[in-house]
Amino acid sequence: MDDNQIRDAIDRMVAEEHELRTLHLRGPIDAGHAQRLSQLADSLDQSWDLLRQRRARREFGLDPDDVGLRDTAIVGHYRQ
Repeated sequence: MDDNQIRDAIDRMVAEEHELRTLHLRGPIDAGHAQRLSQLADSLDQSWDLLRQRRARREFGLDPDDVGLRDTAIVGHYRQ
């Protein structure tokens, strides 16, 4: 997956997240929507981390394709 594909995936996830949060503004959301929001948050954390890893490797002359998604237990604890 290249940087553009990662950014496109992030854009799609952000759009879905906004839709679900808009539903929540209208009233309580069901357990399925709440679970999906949690999944999106984890996937977004992983995707942003992957993009940062790729950029860092490229900056130091390394192959950006030599990185992969890190576990959500790791990336979910990063400070924003």
